[in-house]
Amino acid sequence: MLTRIQSLYLLLAAMLALGSMTQPFWIYQTSQTILFGDFTQVQGSGLIVTAGGMAGSIFSPLTGITSIAAIFLFKNRKLQQMLIMLCIILFAGDILSGLIAAHFLNEFLHTGGTAVTHSPSNGFFMLLPEPVLFWLALTGVKKDEKIATAYKRL
Repeated sequence: MLTRIQSLYLLLAAMLALGSMTQPFWIYQTSQTILFGDFTQVQGSGLIVTAGGMAGSIFSPLTGITSIAAIFLFKNRKLQQMLIMLCIILFAGDILSGLIAAHFLNEFLHTGGTAVTHSPSNGFFMLLPEPVLFWLALTGVKKDEKIATAYKRL
């Protein structure tokens, strides 16, 4: 099960998805430092920022759990492919919710009249390799399917 390369890709993607929850997604410098990430609420920032932060708190663990579940479905390659595609969709939801929330938090901080500098942080960069890993895992599953169908013909 773990000797197949796509299992390692899925395991690494799950570790990155679950690890991104522990790191800030975006950093803001005003008179104080604001670390925005999963499970983060900024007082008075509004519904969109809070919803984006909470959506990331849901999408990140779901991506990790779905990726781990796909590892153990090596005998059912069609379902494994569907779960990997679901992981890609969950990744897109995770990154988009984080970027939208970060944008609206930036707008909220600018309305305060103070100078704001901001930059992406570790949580953002931990998410970026995930679609490549999912794509590599998907090609590995397709290669396994091709080998299995060729073996059935013999």
